[in-house]
Amino acid sequence: MFRQIQRAVGAWTYAPASIAAVVLILAAVFADRQNKVVAEQTLRSDVASEVSLVRAKLEGNINANIQLIRGLVATIVTEPGMGQERFVQLAENLFREQSQLRNIAAAPDLVISLMHPVRGNERALGLDYRRDEKQREAALRARDTKQLVLAGPVELRQGGQGFIGRFPVFLNRGQPNETFWGIVSAVIDVQKLYRDSGLLDDNLSVEIALTGKDALGGRGVRFFGEERITADNPVTAQVLLPSGSWQIAAIPKGGWDITPANSWLLRAIMLTGGALIVIPILMAGRLMRERQKHYRDLSNREKELRRVSQRLELALDASQIGVWEHDLGSNVLLWDDRVNEIYGKPANGELREFDDWASTVHPQDRKRATEDFEAGAASGHYSSEYRLLLPTGEVRNVRSRAIRYQEGSSAPRMIGAEWDVTADATLNRELENAKALAEIKNAELEAAQAQIEHDALHDPLTGLPNRRYLDEKFKNWGTRRVHDGAALLHVDLDRFKQINDTLGHAAGDAMLVHAAKVLQSAVRPGDFVARIGGDEFVVVCIAKASPAELASLAEFIIFRMRQPVSYHGHQCRFGVSIGIAAEDGDAFDPRRMLINADIALYRAKRMGRSRHEFFTEDLQAEIVTTKQVADEILNGLERNEFVAHYQLQFDANTLAIAGVEALARWNHPEKGLLTPDAFLSIAEDLNVVSDIDRLVLEQSLHNFDGWVKSGLPIPRISVNVSAKRLRDEELVKGLSLLEIRPGTVSFELVESIFLDETDDVVVQNVDLIKELGIDIEIDDFGTGYASIVSLLKLQPRRLKIDRQLVVPIVESHRQRKVVSSIIEIGKSLGIEVVAEGVETLRHATILNGLGCDVLQGYALSRPMDENSLADFVAKWRKRAAS
Repeated sequence: MFRQIQRAVGAWTYAPASIAAVVLILAAVFADRQNKVVAEQTLRSDVASEVSLVRAKLEGNINANIQLIRGLVATIVTEPGMGQERFVQLAENLFREQSQLRNIAAAPDLVISLMHPVRGNERALGLDYRRDEKQREAALRARDTKQLVLAGPVELRQGGQGFIGRFPVFLNRGQPNETFWGIVSAVIDVQKLYRDSGLLDDNLSVEIALTGKDALGGRGVRFFGEERITADNPVTAQVLLPSGSWQIAAIPKGGWDITPANSWLLRAIMLTGGALIVIPILMAGRLMRERQKHYRDLSNREKELRRVSQRLELALDASQIGVWEHDLGSNVLLWDDRVNEIYGKPANGELREFDDWASTVHPQDRKRATEDFEAGAASGHYSSEYRLLLPTGEVRNVRSRAIRYQEGSSAPRMIGAEWDVTADATLNRELENAKALAEIKNAELEAAQAQIEHDALHDPLTGLPNRRYLDEKFKNWGTRRVHDGAALLHVDLDRFKQINDTLGHAAGDAMLVHAAKVLQSAVRPGDFVARIGGDEFVVVCIAKASPAELASLAEFIIFRMRQPVSYHGHQCRFGVSIGIAAEDGDAFDPRRMLINADIALYRAKRMGRSRHEFFTEDLQAEIVTTKQVADEILNGLERNEFVAHYQLQFDANTLAIAGVEALARWNHPEKGLLTPDAFLSIAEDLNVVSDIDRLVLEQSLHNFDGWVKSGLPIPRISVNVSAKRLRDEELVKGLSLLEIRPGTVSFELVESIFLDETDDVVVQNVDLIKELGIDIEIDDFGTGYASIVSLLKLQPRRLKIDRQLVVPIVESHRQRKVVSSIIEIGKSLGIEVVAEGVETLRHATILNGLGCDVLQGYALSRPMDENSLADFVAKWRKRAAS
């Protein structure tokens, strides 16, 4: 019987080897199939890489050709009336570039009249796209969609195949007067495109087909390659074109059915791996039989386990845990040495009484410890923790665990263990103290954080909410619906900077605190007041307020702010300008209201300050218009649209040409020639007046040099210089590089620059300008602030009487006396006097009689460009000679 069992066990041990062999065979078959799949995927990846390269070349070549033609289209937009010669000149430049272009044709009004090269393409000249059945649809589609249309490949009239890109050309595109000019067509040579893109490369390892004639993508007609390529599960990609796409398909040369090179190597590895698995399993079967022999040894080892148990008991002794036994019938206790040590008793092996335990327990814990023991004895499971008070005064914390045990009819016993946990109790107390301290610190931290948050959201000077607090409010208000409307007042202090600069920052701070108190006392309880920076405040009215109420509130604030504020014996006065934006109904966008109120504030300041202005649609339109003009000015500077025009000046006695004044003009592409009154104020806001002055000066010097070389009798030229540019510390450095001949150039400076308190930079620049040989003239004299003292300090070469004083002298004797006085002042100071506004010969006669030196005005000549000026001077010379 035992042998039969052994044979059955032996047969069972070989079953895992058989199962493993079957599994390995199946795994080998699966791995072989997966290897083929991986090989095919690798092959597809290689094909995809080559397809990607060809696709990139196709896209790059097509787009490069398109970009060349776009440049030609852009030139046609600027020169819509170009002829064949100009067209050929531009097209030849394109053909010098690396491209696949075959020819380029332009069809104004859809009729081909411009062609390059003409030779070989004569048949295409005169073609009307609207009458050609093959090309009409694409041409009209380009015109109607206003987009490039790429067609092809198509059979060309002049022979061969090509891709045709048709570019619609619109003049004034995107503007109300937009007009359709015609079509520019470019023919891309098919074979050259294929060759340059690698499609005809003999070393190409793939076969390629292209689908999507007329850029229709995968739904279009195949126009390159064989049909079998698209049917053999090819790798595909999209060739993205400016007006559509082609689909490129590719398969490897030789097809997809290729045996992987590593098939036999993989099979050999699988065979080797199978042997390494099956053979150990067979060996394990034999070892299983050996295992039966070891069962007999187990009983012997049980004895060894008992000895190990004894060692565990020794380990328990080493753990400092004391073991005790309590006879519940006699209350006799048996303590081991460790328990005696814990309780401060001698380790003499004597029996202990219940009182020995109870008397050592700390008086404060004794009652609870006794109750715990009695409850544990009754339930059979005892657990307690208490303190001991030793005779030495030492306090120990102990933890005790026990279980009730009864053997036969003997009295029940509690057998348990006890260990000293004084260190744990001390640590717990420290942790509790640390926790309490941490809670105190957390409370202090929360209070500090609340204070920090308050400081972060409030202005430290005025105590008002700051810009950050306002932004938080904006977020909250932005989610609300305000049915009664809302309003926002943007308040800015006037003359605050003067107080700050003259009396110091402390005085400025006091004014800000006063302004905050005024605003808080003026607004309603539900309104929100914030200081958003510097001398700017915001009042937000969420509750309903009519325009009249808002105006009344603004006027009250303005009135209160005008009242003098006493500061250290000084009576400080300042005002406020207020911009108001209001919204009615459910719409409430606080950020938009702040922008609108800022626009209204800007208007209030420009209208004279110490006032309020409401935001209106008209104001918005004005801002938009100003912004549009500002953008056009900046674009005009980039396109050199600002040019110099010139008005001649004549000697009052001989009417000989005494000089010429350069005047800035804007050659606007739509509005024509504009004078400074149409753009100067906005240019000043943009801070570009200095740039315009510089352009006019450079053009004037260039033209003046040409006049001198051509023999025109123009002795000097006068150029206006803005106050901003006169304060530029780099002005003189730039002028020194222009090689200006002394006495040939004058700078006209407006009278308002020359206050008696002129800053040092202006004075220094004026002196350095004079050292360069440039004369100084005062323009618009009589309308500004120049005094006799400032004339003596400046010592200009000449001054120009403003036309407002000159025009009335024909009719007004009083005005004539004023002009006479100015001329006498100039004569007495040795300053040459120029009069502008000479509109009649009567003006010229009177001014000559008053002693004026130079005349300028429409009666003698109007402003003109450099070419017209040259013609005028030539005619003037002939008239003077006759």
